[in-house]
Order: sequence, then C-alpha cells, then structure tokens
Amino acid sequence: MAKASWQADPKDVEAVVNGTHSDPFGVLGLQQIGQDWVLRAFIPHAETVSAFTLDGRDLGVLAPRHPAGFFEGKVDVDKRSPIRYRAANTGGEWDVYDPYSFGPVLGPMDDYYIGEGSHLRLFDKLGAHEMEFEGIHGTHFAVWAPNARRVSVVGPFNDWDGRRNPMRCRFDTGIWEVFIPVLGTGTLYKYEIVGKDGELVPLKADPFARQSELRPKTASVVPDPTPFVWSDGDYMEERRKKDWRREPMSIYEVHLGSWRRRPDGGFLTYDQLAEQLVPYVADLGYTHIEMLPISEHPFDPSWGYQPTGLYAPTSRFGDPAGFARLVNAAHEAGLGVILDWVPAHFPTDEHGLARFDGTALYEHLDPRKGYHPDWNTAIYNFGRKEVVSFLVNNALYWLEYFHIDGLRVDAVASMLYLDYSRNAGEWVPNKHGGNENLEAIEFIKRVNKEAYRLHPGTFMIAEESTAWPGVSQPVHTGGLGFGFKWNMGFMNDTLRYMSREAIYRKYHHNDMTFGLIYAFSENFVLPLSHDEVVHGKGSLINKMPGDDWQQFANLRAYYAYMWGHPGKKLLFMGQEFAQRDEWDEGKALDWWLLDAGMHEGVRRLVGDLNAAYRELPALHARDCEPEGFEWIIGNDHHNSVFAWVRRAPGSDPVVVISNFTPVPRDNYSLPMPQAGRWVERVNTDAGWYGGSNKGNQGAVIARENAGEGWPATATLYLPPLATLILKYDPE
Repeated sequence: MAKASWQADPKDVEAVVNGTHSDPFGVLGLQQIGQDWVLRAFIPHAETVSAFTLDGRDLGVLAPRHPAGFFEGKVDVDKRSPIRYRAANTGGEWDVYDPYSFGPVLGPMDDYYIGEGSHLRLFDKLGAHEMEFEGIHGTHFAVWAPNARRVSVVGPFNDWDGRRNPMRCRFDTGIWEVFIPVLGTGTLYKYEIVGKDGELVPLKADPFARQSELRPKTASVVPDPTPFVWSDGDYMEERRKKDWRREPMSIYEVHLGSWRRRPDGGFLTYDQLAEQLVPYVADLGYTHIEMLPISEHPFDPSWGYQPTGLYAPTSRFGDPAGFARLVNAAHEAGLGVILDWVPAHFPTDEHGLARFDGTALYEHLDPRKGYHPDWNTAIYNFGRKEVVSFLVNNALYWLEYFHIDGLRVDAVASMLYLDYSRNAGEWVPNKHGGNENLEAIEFIKRVNKEAYRLHPGTFMIAEESTAWPGVSQPVHTGGLGFGFKWNMGFMNDTLRYMSREAIYRKYHHNDMTFGLIYAFSENFVLPLSHDEVVHGKGSLINKMPGDDWQQFANLRAYYAYMWGHPGKKLLFMGQEFAQRDEWDEGKALDWWLLDAGMHEGVRRLVGDLNAAYRELPALHARDCEPEGFEWIIGNDHHNSVFAWVRRAPGSDPVVVISNFTPVPRDNYSLPMPQAGRWVERVNTDAGWYGGSNKGNQGAVIARENAGEGWPATATLYLPPLATLILKYDPE
C-alpha cells in the first residue's frame, strides 16, 4: 500500500526508532504537511495511542507505523499547541505529554550572545530548569555539544532510553535543548550523546547541573526552582562599601568533611555546619571562612580539587538550599565566605567533561596543552570562547546565587605557564615563542573584571607561587586583576626558620626578613594552609623544635609574628588549637585536645590575635602599603630578635617584638616611634595562653631620646620564645 503524502518517510521512522535521527523535531510532534496537520509520537511499549489537546479535546487515535512504538495520524487542529497522549497496553494506561509539540525555550538573542562568547547568564539558560512553558509545567534541558549527531535526555523517567527524548540542535551555537513536560524537582538525568563517528559516548552528567547525586552515583538532579529567601541584606549592603585591602581579613580555612563528624562518623550537614562551624569561627574573631572546593566531585581524597560538577554544591552535606542557609548564617554572624575555585583543570572521569561530545571539547586535543602530568587531569582549552564562557559564568554564579564573598583561584601558576611542570619537548610555545599561556591570561583577566564589575565588595584571590608581575594589580594597569595573592614565599621562608633549633636561627635571620623586601609588590594573604599539614609534612606544632613547652611557645610566638606582619591572615582548621597529627581528610579534627591547657591556650591566643588585628587599624588598614610598616630592629641576628612598627592614618601606632630564642632578654633597649605609655595588647608568654607569664606588668614606658634616630627609647623584658604586641596609649 502506497504511503500517503502526509505520512513520515520510512527512513525517518526507522531513524527515530533506532535513535539515529539528527532532527527529531522535524519528524515528531505536530507537523504541518501542506494543508494537513499530522501528529507523530514515539512511545515504546504502547499498543494504542490517543491524542488530546491540553484543554481535553479528543484528537482521535493515532495509527501504528512501527511495532517499536511509532504512531501517527492526521488531526483536526489549526495551529501548533501542546499535546497529551493516552497510551495503553495490556498492562494498563498512562499519560505522556509530547515534548515535540513545544517550541524552543532559547531565543535568537541567546544564540547571538552565546555565539559571541559574551553571555553572562548562561546558568539561567543551560542545564536543567523547572518552569512553566506554553501552559504546562516541566523542565527545560540545554547542553553544549556541537560535534554530536544526537543528544538525548535520559533518566529513570524514560528507562534511560536515549531514543525517547532526543533534543533539538541549535546549529548556530551547537547547543541542544528540549522541554520535557511534567518532569520537575528531584528528577535524575544524564545526557546520552552520539558522537560524530556514530558511536555512543559514555553517559554524561550535565556540565551546568546545579545539583548532583551523592557519590559514587553520578547522575545530575533537577534542582528545586524555589528562590532562596536571604536575610543577609544588611551584610551585603555593608560589603559593597568595603575596600578589602584596608579592612581586617583573617581567614579560617576549612575542609567541611573533616572539621567535625557526627558520632556515627558521618558528615555534618550544611545546616549542622551552620549551627556549629559558624559560631565557632565567629567566636574566634575571624572575618572569613574559606572552604576547600565544595563543587561536586567523585573522589573524597581529592579534597574537592578534581570537580566534575562546577555548578553543584556537593551533595555530601545536603542540597543547594542547605548550602545557601550555611552562607546566610555566616553572613548573619558577620562572617564572609570564600570558596576555593578550580578553573585550571578537571578530572577525566567518564561521566564528566572529558571528550564530552566524543571530541576534545572542553580540553585541548594535544596532550602537550590539554593534559596535566602532575594531577592526571585535563586542562581547559582557554582559547575556545564557549569554554571561557562556561568558567566565567561559573564564577559569577557562585557570587550571585550563593552570595559568596570571594573566590580563591587554585593553581594559577599552572594556567599562566605553558611549560608548567613540563620538560623540554613536552609543551608548545605561544605564537611569540614564549612560555606564557596567552589564552589563559586573557581568561583570568576577564573573569576578574566581570567579578569586580558585577559584584562590588567581592574579591578574587590567586594561589600563585611564581614571580609573575602584577597578579593583584588591576587589569587596566597591566595586571591580572586579582584582589589578593597568596604569599607562598612568606610561608616557605618563615616555616623553614621556625623549624630550626633556636641555636641555629641566628644564621638564618634573613628567612624572617626577606619577605619584607617584596611585601608590598602585591596585595598579599599570608597562608598557613592545608598544603602545609599533609603528605608527611606534619602539623604546625610538630614542625616546631624543642621540648613540648618550647614547641607551644614557638608556635604562639610565630602566630603573633604573622598577625603583626603586613598582609591578610589565613590559618587552616585545627592549627588554631595546635592539632598534633597532620590533617587527614578521612576523620575529624582531634577536638579532645582542647581539654589540655596548652592546646586551649593556643586557641585563646588566636582569638585574641584576631581581636587585636580587627580592633587596631595600625595592624590592618595598611596591610598592603609600605607606609604601614617600618623596621625598628631587623638585624639583631645574635639574639634572634625582630621589632617593627605598624601604622595607619588617624590611629595609634603598634609595635611588634619577637624573641625567637628560649633565652629571656631583660633590659632590652628598643627604639620607639613615640614617647609615652605602651600597653601590652598581646604577650604570647602570658599564663592565659600556657606561657611562663613573664612580661612587663602590662605596659612599657618609652622615654624621649632625641638624637638616636627615633624619638624615644624603651627598656623591655622580652620573654623567651615570645612575641609582644604593644599599643600606644595616648591616655
């Protein structure tokens, strides 16, 4: 029997049934053929199919065209509209809403800005978004896969059958989309992709997924679209006014999975962290919590630095709303939240970004540019505008949707240099023959510019370990545009000094002074981070030499030296109470140590250092500018004594003195910037902190002494292995 003019071509029918059709919207759903309207549906397992409009008008029974479940028939309609099917077989009846009777959700302006690489709301367009569309509730899916022959949404709702919900390709952009009625919050899904070679790619999680399954499962989850109700308006308004270079910034770095654990060993939830972590950090006087990466990641021992779901807060601790409640609680307590962000590389797990559409899409094809030998990861192709847009939008997403205050960008040096951790012949020079990754540099500048432009009061921090100039200088002056840079040199030099027996320190005095040569070349954060207390490096307390008392005294003196030093402060969790074991991400910190006076003493000191740092402008308002610092004594090698003055406009000066030997120094003569009474704001040898309780009875008198280069001189008692912070008292 001859095929009627309105019937689908048998080749199209076979292609739909076999899941090889590249344009299902050209076949399925309502199609106008000349003067006729034809309805076609592919519903596996159905034996009969009846069609209805959304208002219930019966359009009749469709005729079977293929035993696999392809049906079609002419219908009495005069325009395109959503369709509901009633399918039946011997097992019963069920309703199916036709995805192919809906128009596209994305529009020509989306195509334009996506094609230009300037779209800054991709997180509202790509991924899975539950919505009302053309009169019905459902979820819109969109994903970038320009080299695919077919892309389908699969999940339990369609038996993971890629033939059931193939997507429409927007050929100008390579984005595939489909609106699937009824689906909503909590739906599990992935993308089934047929590559240009006709082969199936391993099922892929959604790059823009806002929620993921709990590992080891890897499906994406349609998130709840209900907007989170924030109560941090006052905090956010105040944040807009801040120049963080001149504000106190003391950061508590935390790995959420191992700060504390439940009694059964399980993770605390985001809500439990809001109840326990936030008040603990606020009570210690910190200004910010910095979280190791919380983007979804499959492997716990990666600490989050190998993420597969950049847009999804990890499900280990709850849902996205739970994470928002944690941030909101921090803001209500006056704490900022910094996230570690990983745009340098990504893991090669088959459900992730690697060879996403069967080709090297997000990464470089050439392993000399696209493979990272240190971490066995793929490197983003920063020369591809769509990849740059993916990453720029991700940064903006965290800042906007979760009110994040700052992003600490991981492994910046690995992005800047083409030959990073590579031998000769293992890297490709840039077009000028150099080793600078020009494309990555432009990406870094762009993401920093957009973050500062769109979210005043936020900041970007670089983990960058080389001498690259202008990391924390504005882009318009030739810099990379970060607000701050981790000072790895300070950390390495001072820890090396502190790990030496006191008798040898006089030969390495410059380890503690060298950093001041370049201290104001960047806006620095002084980091004693997680990287210093893992992989056999031991904890900070165990790096200190001497017996138990000297180890604690050394650590206390070192902390106060750091808090008095120019630069913002960062301390990893557990080090605030001198955790003895090095960090293990698989278990909680040793909180029982706080029952011991020496450990509790260190915790008290950190709280008092934070209070002094926040309360005394001289200690923070010129952290990044040379006029805020002046050496008083920088060359007393023999006694291992250091002294300097900190200043800020309109505030009283502060003098910091460190004695890094176990020998007390009585009648130590110290030039002073001003005559008068100087109060011991902090003395790390105080009995309250576990010290020997030696000092200057709470205050020092500086007497005028013209002609000595300084206006005054004081005679002090310097306790052993201790740091004093003296505040001028104008009263």
